[in-house]
Amino acid sequence: MPEFRQSNPSLQVIHSGIPITLVPLDATNTIPVTRDFFEAFEQNQHTYEAQYVFKSLKVALHTLSLDSFKNYFMWDSFMSGVATSTMRNIHEKHEENEFAEMVYMNITVITSNEPYGISDGSNTLFDDDKIPKFNLLKNGVHSGHVQTGILDPFCLRENRTGICKDGYTEEVTGPDSVRIRVATRAKPNHDNTSSLDREYFVSFLDVLNRAQQKGRFNFTSEFPYYKQVFYKPDFKGKKLGKIVVFDMDMSVGDFLALFYLLKVPVEEIYLKAILVTGSGWANAATIDVVYDLLHMMGRDDIDVGLGDSFGLNQSYPHTPNVGDCKHSKAIPHGSAGRLDSDTLYGLARDLPRSPRRYTSASSIEFGAPGNTDFPQLKQPLALEVWRSLVTSIDDGSRVTFLSNGPLTNLANILLSDLNSSSIIQEAFILGGHTNYKNNQEKGNVINVPSNKYAELNMFLDPLSAKTVFDSSLEITLIPLHMQRKVYAFPEMIKRLQSNSTTPETSFTRRLLMRLHHLHQKHQLYRHVDMFLGEILAAIVATNNQKVLNSTFEIKHVNIYAKGQLSRDGEIIFNKRKKKGIKVLQGFSHVSCYDIFADHLVRRKQSAVLGSFEEQKRRWTTSL
Repeated sequence: MPEFRQSNPSLQVIHSGIPITLVPLDATNTIPVTRDFFEAFEQNQHTYEAQYVFKSLKVALHTLSLDSFKNYFMWDSFMSGVATSTMRNIHEKHEENEFAEMVYMNITVITSNEPYGISDGSNTLFDDDKIPKFNLLKNGVHSGHVQTGILDPFCLRENRTGICKDGYTEEVTGPDSVRIRVATRAKPNHDNTSSLDREYFVSFLDVLNRAQQKGRFNFTSEFPYYKQVFYKPDFKGKKLGKIVVFDMDMSVGDFLALFYLLKVPVEEIYLKAILVTGSGWANAATIDVVYDLLHMMGRDDIDVGLGDSFGLNQSYPHTPNVGDCKHSKAIPHGSAGRLDSDTLYGLARDLPRSPRRYTSASSIEFGAPGNTDFPQLKQPLALEVWRSLVTSIDDGSRVTFLSNGPLTNLANILLSDLNSSSIIQEAFILGGHTNYKNNQEKGNVINVPSNKYAELNMFLDPLSAKTVFDSSLEITLIPLHMQRKVYAFPEMIKRLQSNSTTPETSFTRRLLMRLHHLHQKHQLYRHVDMFLGEILAAIVATNNQKVLNSTFEIKHVNIYAKGQLSRDGEIIFNKRKKKGIKVLQGFSHVSCYDIFADHLVRRKQSAVLGSFEEQKRRWTTSL
């Protein structure tokens, strides 16, 4: 079954024998957020939770559409009300529900499409077994073609109208059906004189504002001396080094590299902007952890731009927030994957909290249907940060681009700004696998065993990689077999253990020790040593070749990007290609460990705020 579809699990639940009450879209569509309800809510915020919910609702309404009061409904909260009323009255004779009109129906969840009874390989309920699962009928509503994707040609007519019904809930009869209780519509308010036209609105405001079981704190009551402070360095009198843009997919290795970049003297490296993408190891919301680390290090001056969550041409043209996940599925969702990356392996909450956060705040100026309360807090996009940087640098100045993840952001920059190649002096790219000839080394595309020779950053967004490598950029590549030379947790931990003189050293050591422990003890974490390799690109980009004893070779390469999972992201050597790239061929891995540790233990450019615990002490104590 395609991973994006949920009709089969829904079918299993419906047919499980558990008594079910369904609150369908037909019912929630009868309880839109009205202007009268919104205004009544605005006047009734007597608890912290009421204030929080109203603030969230207000942001949602201002960012959804021009006519939000017709298009925004009480979906989940209405379902909670219906469920609460059902449980409260479960022993009543008539099973009355306070908030919804209820009926019994015979229904099923449609999982396939006509003609029924066919076998085309798409339907695992029938195609894999001689006897259908769940005792379903061989020619019933579950026996046809199963939609294989949003753009499944079976489901699209020539005018792009969809005909498939996977996931539909329909009334049916016979053995394929199940009798369940269904909410049909929201009940009107019994009080005809009230401005609130639904019974649930009255209960919602009443319960949310009750003194019983109310929230004890909001942020400012928990921390009475909270102050919103931005830490920005004073560079007056300093000759700043080369301008660097760091592009990251927010893997744990990227945060190690970011600590290092922030400790390189600004006279050598001036980290001016960070671009992040959600197409790699972490979800886009992990941008908050980037903000927190910058706040800890006193660098709230660095702009952070949010890139796309899908690789190039991996989102659907008419629905850009939805896309093809066939490449990103290589990243685990849970352990040793996105969950651990989003939480920085459980240590993200130990970082000081930055006043900068991701927010959906926006304004009409940036294409939103309305202005939110604080439009100036809008999260800048990656291309917006890039354009701002270009206009802020002196004429003739050029930028060093360091990419540690998929090349989505860099490709979008090249495609949107034809002059960008002349502004980027050099691009250091961590990725690619060049040492696979004669089956010397396999790649690292975990969870896609058919792809033997690609490197993960190239695989996750192969079209972006091809776009970048086919450009006129001066590229220095740090390939996979070079990264593997620094896959040694004990070596790095040993150097930091004896020199835990700065907060960033202590935090990094704790993080590495956690990764090392997981790497040793759990099979799911056998790949996490790859994140040590992400430090290498930052060190190569910022150090003299003599210090690192690095050597390079010019190679002429292309990137395979044809949608074939077994080969996408693979580097192809092409001697006929005119323009070559510099590829790291050797370096001193011992020097790499020493350089990283030496920079972190220096007190210069160290953290201005050591931890969230230190920050909490400041917020709870009068200075």
